[in-house]
Amino acid sequence: MARKKVDPNKMSFLDHVEELRWCLIRSIIGILMGATAAFFARKFIFDTVMFGPIKKDFVTYEFFCRIGRFFGIESEFCDPQFNFILQSREMSDLFSVHIWTSITVGFVVAFPYVLWQFWRFISPGLKNQERKYSSGFIIVSSILFFIGVVFGYYVIAPLSVHFMLTYQLSDFVQTQPSIQSYIAYIRASALASGILFELPIIIYFLTKIGLATPEGMRKYRKFALVIVLIVAAIITPPDIASQVIVAIPVLILYEISIYISKFVLRREARAKRKLAKQSQ
Repeated sequence: MARKKVDPNKMSFLDHVEELRWCLIRSIIGILMGATAAFFARKFIFDTVMFGPIKKDFVTYEFFCRIGRFFGIESEFCDPQFNFILQSREMSDLFSVHIWTSITVGFVVAFPYVLWQFWRFISPGLKNQERKYSSGFIIVSSILFFIGVVFGYYVIAPLSVHFMLTYQLSDFVQTQPSIQSYIAYIRASALASGILFELPIIIYFLTKIGLATPEGMRKYRKFALVIVLIVAAIITPPDIASQVIVAIPVLILYEISIYISKFVLRREARAKRKLAKQSQ
């Protein structure tokens, strides 16, 4: 049933709530469609993707192994020892993991569509000039998110898994992780990185509403560095190397965000000058 189109300028508060409700409904449908496809692609999603970081021939381990050998160092990544079996300790574990992993994959796949839905909701309140950049915003945001997810999966997840599962406390203790904890770690690593890589987009909107300026970002760069290291410590194992690997791209994005903030303010100043000339 087609919904009647309402002029955004004449919409009441309840009309806006209704529009938001349909935005959420369409987003959830998009995620569920992706989740359904992932649910039936179980063998590929789990055997190839989710369990990839515990395979000795995983591309990340081979990459770091080659780097170590290039510098004449025999790295542990050359022959990672994963002497464990993932365990299902509750009756519902496997089904629960299957469902939540499918939903996570559905969200990642449907991210551009979800972004587009929310952009449709807020775009009526924007100026015509700002609305022209909608397609670019969705494309850039999606690319940054996917780069973050890939970075989380191929860098953070394997480094974390390798550290956690090869860490030896005592010969009397043997690591036998549950499938719930392992899969949750992989999902969190990928999604957290995807969100972190949205930093330039967040700064763009904060600058638009006056909450961020390039001068302020330069002034509080040291505090940003501390926050980035804290976030890196949360989503990575407690070793310096992994935290630095995560922190470096985020700091690069922070520096890029400063230039984005500067660009936004410069463009707004140019627009104001143009408007002032036209009004004379």
